[in-house]
Amino acid sequence: MPTKAKEQTVTDLTEVLQRAKVVIATDYSGMSVNQMTELRRALREQGAEYRVIKNRLALLAAERAGNDLVPQLLEGITGMAFGYDDPVSIAKTIDEFIKSSRATLKVRNAVVDGKIVDASQVAALASMPPREILIARLLGQLNSPVTRLVYALNGPVQGLAMVLQRRAEQISSAS
Repeated sequence: MPTKAKEQTVTDLTEVLQRAKVVIATDYSGMSVNQMTELRRALREQGAEYRVIKNRLALLAAERAGNDLVPQLLEGITGMAFGYDDPVSIAKTIDEFIKSSRATLKVRNAVVDGKIVDASQVAALASMPPREILIARLLGQLNSPVTRLVYALNGPVQGLAMVLQRRAEQISSAS
């Protein structure tokens, strides 16, 4: 018979799984409480959260949420980072935490936008620039051909205007 606390955990986790755009599964064995608190704080600043969940409860929540990918993330002791916005920032935060704290945290795999990715793909995701920079680069590249076209079309007109102005100056100085 499940306890009320476990039922509440499954209900909460079901809601989290329905909202999350990225779920990163990690092996947190060997981490201290202070490191775990630091990781949770760093993820919270990015609008994400980190939870240690019993696999059986995670399976029940995934089943209720209709998510058939999350059970593939569960093996051994599992901590999960749930991100609701930009997957890159969550992966980057975890990667920076591992490098800066030298924690024993290991990324196993993740679900990103409905697809399972392995640890190397999560690391590649973490090495990408933030979303805002990617958008700025894209807009710059989209704007570049238009700017070049304006300069190309403006060149002959500007040259003609210069020739006419010089000719007008010659006529006025000759008179």
